[in-house]
Amino acid sequence: MKLKDQFRFIRQNMKKNKMRVFMTILASAMSVAFLIVLASVAFGLHDTVIKDTIESPEVTQIEVAGKDAGNGNAESLTNQNITEIEALEGVNAVTRAKQVKQETRYVTDGYEIYSQTFQSHFPSMKNAGIELKEGSFPETKDEVAVGYHFALNLMKDDVDPEEVEYGEDGQLLPEYRFTGDIIGQTFDLEFKRMEDGEEITETVPVTVTGVLEQPGREWYWDQNVYITDEKLAELEGITGTSKAMLTDPGEAEEDTGYDTATVYADDLEAVKSVMTSLEDQGYYVYSIVSEMGQINTLFNIAKAGLIFIGTIAILIASIGIFNTMTMAVTERAPDIGIMKAIGASPKVIKRIFLLESTYIGLIGAIIGIAVSYIISIGVNLALPMILETVFEEELPAGLQFSSIPFTLVLIAVVICLGVTMLSGLRPAKRATEIDVLKAMRREV
Repeated sequence: MKLKDQFRFIRQNMKKNKMRVFMTILASAMSVAFLIVLASVAFGLHDTVIKDTIESPEVTQIEVAGKDAGNGNAESLTNQNITEIEALEGVNAVTRAKQVKQETRYVTDGYEIYSQTFQSHFPSMKNAGIELKEGSFPETKDEVAVGYHFALNLMKDDVDPEEVEYGEDGQLLPEYRFTGDIIGQTFDLEFKRMEDGEEITETVPVTVTGVLEQPGREWYWDQNVYITDEKLAELEGITGTSKAMLTDPGEAEEDTGYDTATVYADDLEAVKSVMTSLEDQGYYVYSIVSEMGQINTLFNIAKAGLIFIGTIAILIASIGIFNTMTMAVTERAPDIGIMKAIGASPKVIKRIFLLESTYIGLIGAIIGIAVSYIISIGVNLALPMILETVFEEELPAGLQFSSIPFTLVLIAVVICLGVTMLSGLRPAKRATEIDVLKAMRREV
């Protein structure tokens, strides 16, 4: 009996019991769709997280907190350390900064703001590709750059802070803050020095020449002021302490190292090798790429769990296939007897029923895949609107709730076909055991 004849025989018999076969295919399709849609949530959210991480400007950045001093303590980075890091293969630039070790106040024309002040190396910032929202980087001693949120929090100095009102975005309302052009604005930088145990307020002028771009992370608030090396030296000369520390000059400890340093790798692929090199040399490092491995592990566990739950649905649907094939063997006993009488081998008979169960599972899988794609599209379109309406909060742009990669489809098809073949195995084996004479007399 040729394979073509076997398929014709299968289709003819399936047409005789259309309703039963239809319900069996429907159960298979629903179980496959359930598996794919359920697992697609983990795939979709995983793709969104990875996409956001890869597209983030911080993905090629490596934070260097210091270097192992050999006794378990970290020491600040020196210019020699920076030179060593810059010489590593895959490093594009190294930005570094020293923080003024006291709170500083900036005052101009009836407005004030308390801010942290950092001495920054502006040439390395340019090499790293750091851009300004407006203006230019400082070039002389009295020029400074400010963070994106500096002007947004520059408040009138005659307003009681407890009476100030903020908008939904957490920023000062226009009537309480500076609304002019911050570029070119001159401020009095107020800081303090210690003399005989007393705090004395000092002021030096600075002029804003540039505003940094908004930080890539929405939760990060940058209202810092970035000054030049020469300006920091001036502050240190006035206070008599390293990094303008607020303490008596005779009691201050010398600290000339950098408080922060950020390594900018050439590209994403270079990040891991640069991190390995830094760790081998005893540097304490952190990169957002370090978290990607943990994120992948968590999502892979979630995917496996959801696929397992979906497989249970397919196993339940396999009961229907088993019942359908068992009934088919009973109803076709005379046909089986005839096939045996004309010389059909048990192997051929077994193959016919296995092909039929697989055929039913394949049709169900194809329908289930089509339905799952339709549901996935509907989820990605409708669910964000529903959540935004219910919670009255805008969801992040590009958020994807459901994604169906080819690997998920392949996994679902393999599981479905495997389960349906196993479901038809017992009825197929029973068909080969039917006695010809009993089958002809319809005694099966």
